[in-house]
Amino acid sequence: MAESTCCDRHRDQNVKKITGQTLKEMKSSGQKITMLTAYDYTFAKILDEAGVDILLVGDSLGMVALGHEDTLPVTVEDIIHHTRAVARGAKRAMVIADMPFMSYQISDEKAMENAGNIMKLTGAHGVKLEGGERIAGLVKKMTDAGIPVMGHLGLTPQSVHQLGGYGLQASSVKDAKTLIDDALLLEKAGAFSIVLEKVPSELAEIVSARLSIPTIGIGAGARCDGQVLVAQDLLGMFDRFVPKFVKQYANLKNTIEQAVKSFINDVQSGEFPADDHSYSMGPKALEDLKKLIK
Repeated sequence: MAESTCCDRHRDQNVKKITGQTLKEMKSSGQKITMLTAYDYTFAKILDEAGVDILLVGDSLGMVALGHEDTLPVTVEDIIHHTRAVARGAKRAMVIADMPFMSYQISDEKAMENAGNIMKLTGAHGVKLEGGERIAGLVKKMTDAGIPVMGHLGLTPQSVHQLGGYGLQASSVKDAKTLIDDALLLEKAGAFSIVLEKVPSELAEIVSARLSIPTIGIGAGARCDGQVLVAQDLLGMFDRFVPKFVKQYANLKNTIEQAVKSFINDVQSGEFPADDHSYSMGPKALEDLKKLIK
């Protein structure tokens, strides 16, 4: 057992971790970046071993994992709890934690405190913030303090009520120009990457070409430097709604339901557990026990 543990540790040390510099090099070489959400250890381990570059502990956990109607109820404590689990399962992937609604909008001081706690208590490699010009100063403070920051422009779910829903963003010339300016400001402030959500593909291509840091698209076309999806969307597990930009690579909801129904049927019929799934104390011990309890 000790030898196995030693080998595991040595193997882990030889795994090349994905960093902000890695992502920048991938952009320069034209190698596409992959990012998926993860909210627990098991999913994180599977996605990491499959080769995903970035695991995002998104505030989407509010809807996918906690059952809320939107992302707004998610707390810093929720993010810390789930990011800890994800970080334990990630050996190669970069782990990024969303900063939830009102964890960075009240004041820069509170934002720095929350970001610092997320980094210190979870093993995350960076945080993600929504917004452009209004948070550029904060992004600089965070990066100056050694906190890697991923930006997020376009459809920003924490502002869903202000935006009037989950519609396409930056489709007018004026709004598109603002998004380009915001992206450049975030890059100048020190962000190592920017998520572009639900914006015209032509705009995402322009932004990606203008930046030296990688863009990660979700509903932003194929010309971004990488792509992100909610893992449960990709796997066909979350069907409350399926956005246009989601490609379902599996239908695990049906697979899981069928497996559970089979389990229920086997239990009710007595087919499970069978002898192969049970333990025996042996005939001699059983005989002695029966004598003892007569």
